[in-house]
Amino acid sequence: MKRILILIFSFFSVFATSYGQAKKPTLMILPSDVWCNTNGYMMEFDNQGTVEKIPDYKKAFQENADLINVISKINGLMADRGFPLKNAETILKNLSGESAEEAMISGKTKGGGVAESPVDKLKKTAKADIIIQLTWILNTTGPKKSVTFNLQGLDSYSAKQVATAQGTGAPSFAAEVPVLLEEAVLSHMDNFTASLQKHFDDMFENGREIVIRVKKFDSWSDDFDKDFGGKELKDIIEAWVHDNTVKNRFSATDMTENMLFFEQVRMPLYDATNKALDARNFVKGLQKMIEAPPYSIPCKLMMKGLGQATLYVGDK
Repeated sequence: MKRILILIFSFFSVFATSYGQAKKPTLMILPSDVWCNTNGYMMEFDNQGTVEKIPDYKKAFQENADLINVISKINGLMADRGFPLKNAETILKNLSGESAEEAMISGKTKGGGVAESPVDKLKKTAKADIIIQLTWILNTTGPKKSVTFNLQGLDSYSAKQVATAQGTGAPSFAAEVPVLLEEAVLSHMDNFTASLQKHFDDMFENGREIVIRVKKFDSWSDDFDKDFGGKELKDIIEAWVHDNTVKNRFSATDMTENMLFFEQVRMPLYDATNKALDARNFVKGLQKMIEAPPYSIPCKLMMKGLGQATLYVGDK
């Protein structure tokens, strides 16, 4: 009887420990594009000749005290529910010495390249699982004030919305925006965090969704129809994606002699050593295969943010 009780106690101890150490998604809170545009915190980014407007987070954090206080309040509410948070302001400071535009990348002989925006660089550096976009508007009715808010949880890799909360707090004489926002958000926070955890649990079971593009340099005289032992290179690459995705889940959206495009690619969250895996490390396996015999084709791996990897084949 004593032995049985010990076994039962041991079982529940292990269960409690495992449950208590369940992995949660890492989060980073950023003001939304709408909030940044409304409040004059936008900058222009030259994306390979096309001028785009993107949020100037650094300027917003330096100049807007309400933003820092509001995010601090949300951080506290999230921390109370056991969700780790990345500090966007600190990460931006670490990036401040880098150029606003990613250097253009091309092959040694010839070939196109890609540019990465400062926002992509921020997300890649933070490596947060989910970005929480925050928008709020201060309403004034006579002497009373209220806050209308919108929280959007976006998967950092796929950019898909996975959780949302919105509403308007009760009018109050309190003038501090952070206090008004906390009162407005509080009743929605449990459902919001539950949606975030549900999405992360799905990723844990079914893999993280990324996009993989495989392209050829113009300098490479062959293409993806090249034959290796009775199999075309594009079929060999597709087989690698099939064999290395979680539950073999992916979509081969486009496959030509010059370009392969895989969407909804479900890669594992962690590698064999339980280290967090990103799209770059995942696709590096494909790169190594193509560069090794019998293929021996040089490749260049480029990233856009966390969830988009492009492998350029035929040059370095």
